[in-house]
Amino acid sequence: MRRTASPLSLILLGLGAFLLVLAPMLAWYVEPRAKRTPVDIDTVTVFKGKGSYFDTEKIKTVHDKNLTVTRQVRGDVDDSEDSGRAVWDVSTSVDPDKSLPAADPHDSLQWTLERWVTNRKTNAPVHCCGEKPYFEGEAYLKFPFDVEKRSYRWWDNTLGATVPLTYRGTKKIQGYEGYRFTATVKAAKTGTRQVPGRMVGQPRKSQVIADEYYANHGIELVADQRTGRIIYAAIGPRKTLRAPGSDKDSTVLLDSERIAFTPATQKEQVKLADDDSGRLKLVGETLPVAAAVLGGVLAVAGSVLLVRGRRGDGANGPGRPGKAAEPGSPNPGTSPTSLQTTTM
Repeated sequence: MRRTASPLSLILLGLGAFLLVLAPMLAWYVEPRAKRTPVDIDTVTVFKGKGSYFDTEKIKTVHDKNLTVTRQVRGDVDDSEDSGRAVWDVSTSVDPDKSLPAADPHDSLQWTLERWVTNRKTNAPVHCCGEKPYFEGEAYLKFPFDVEKRSYRWWDNTLGATVPLTYRGTKKIQGYEGYRFTATVKAAKTGTRQVPGRMVGQPRKSQVIADEYYANHGIELVADQRTGRIIYAAIGPRKTLRAPGSDKDSTVLLDSERIAFTPATQKEQVKLADDDSGRLKLVGETLPVAAAVLGGVLAVAGSVLLVRGRRGDGANGPGRPGKAAEPGSPNPGTSPTSLQTTTM
């Protein structure tokens, strides 16, 4: 009589096969689809530092003042879902102490409202959905996923062009390691502005179309390698006015050697990066490896039990040692003497 395979061996084999199939699916299918720029974002980052700015009340540049840059990024979920892109509205204000807290952003020293649209997978700019301004490059509010140890083109909105960021190794921010990139921006003309002539060294003229110039003492960005989230940022903006055609600054509108993420912003960005990175690692590495190992163990265990069961069936078959003869069947291997002994 032939026996069937044990249920346990079949269950183990089935579970093992399932996990072995699941492992590459998690790594090659699920994890890449989890790497998508979020659309329901609503975050605030704050930079602080010291510098100079043109005080419109005193009609002169004041120095060594506290400066605060506040940036709020809010995702437009409806437009993002309709377009399949990441649509972010970005409000950025620059304030000295006297305009904080600003009840209205128009009261700030400087305020801009922008709309950034990017490919959710590559972080590349997409020119649709009311994008403002038109921008290019590879990085701005974040880097692409899986940041590489190479140079990146960072979009500088004040300059209106990309700036090459150079990879400078790793740096720990609040105990969390990220990739560090730096750059500087040489003075470049970014536009014109009508101002009183005295602001550009021409007091005899009531109004002059002055040239606006922008430079940056230094840009430093530290990004989480897996997610591309910026966990630390520091900038050194310098905005000035020059007389038409002049190569010398006449009035400083804004100048700071360094304005950087506050400790509170650093901690919040690190927490977000750690959480997001942990989830991607779980789906892309931890679970696939665990599923592959456990699936292999279960498949081997099920196979061993199945083989042992079949061997046991063959060894204990009819007419073989160790298998009792069926009632009423002849058993030539049993002598009358042995029968008498066992029945005494």
